[in-house]
Amino acid sequence: MPVGIEAWLWQVPPITRAWLALAVTTSLAVQCQVVTPLQLYFSFRSAFTNAQPWRMFTTFFYFGPFSLDFVFHLFFFMRYSRMLEESSFANKKADYFWLLFVSSVMLLLLSPLFNLPFLSSSLAFVPIYVWSRRHPSVPISLFGIFTISAPYLPLALVVFSWVISGTWKAAAGDLIGCAVGHVGWFVRDVWAREMMGGSNVLGEAPETLRRIMGDI
Repeated sequence: MPVGIEAWLWQVPPITRAWLALAVTTSLAVQCQVVTPLQLYFSFRSAFTNAQPWRMFTTFFYFGPFSLDFVFHLFFFMRYSRMLEESSFANKKADYFWLLFVSSVMLLLLSPLFNLPFLSSSLAFVPIYVWSRRHPSVPISLFGIFTISAPYLPLALVVFSWVISGTWKAAAGDLIGCAVGHVGWFVRDVWAREMMGGSNVLGEAPETLRRIMGDI
C-alpha cells in the first residue's frame, strides 16, 4: 500500500499530477545540470527555424530554480488545479486537458509579443483564474493575514508575485495567464451557454480525445 508522499501523489487528479511531476523533474534536471534553461525556453526562431520543437513543451514545465518564487507558483498551481480538476472537471480528464492545451497554444502565440521565453507560470494561472470565476462566493484566506473573495484571488497572487520578484516584469507572465484564463472561462462558461446554447469546439474536447482518455 502506498504511504507518505506516494499516497498523496496518487490522490492528486491525473492531469494535475502529471503536470506537477514534469515541473519538478524539469527543475531537478536543471538543478543537477543535466540540462540548462537555455535548452528549455521557447522562441519561434529556436523552435521552428532551428528545428527544436521540444521547446514548445518544455517552456510550460520549467518554473525556474528552486526558490521562494518556485515554491509560490508550484503551490498555488497545484492547489487550484487540483481543486478545479476535482470539481468542475471531475471525470472529464479530456476537457481539462483540452482547456490547458488551447491555453498553451494561445500563450505560445502571445509569447513573442510580450517577450516571455518561459510560460509555466502563465499557464499555471489559467486554472487559478477559471476556478476563481467558477466559485465567486468562496472566501479565500491569504496566508492567514486577510480574506478576499475568490474572483480577486488571481490579481492578489500577481501582486504577491511582484513583491517576491521585486519587478512588474516578472509578474507580467502571470497577468498574461490571467488574460488567457479569462478567455478560456468566457468561451466555456459564457459564450457556450448564452451565445451558442451549448458546447463549442474551443470549450469541449474533441470526441477522439475523450475516447483516448477514457471519458466515453
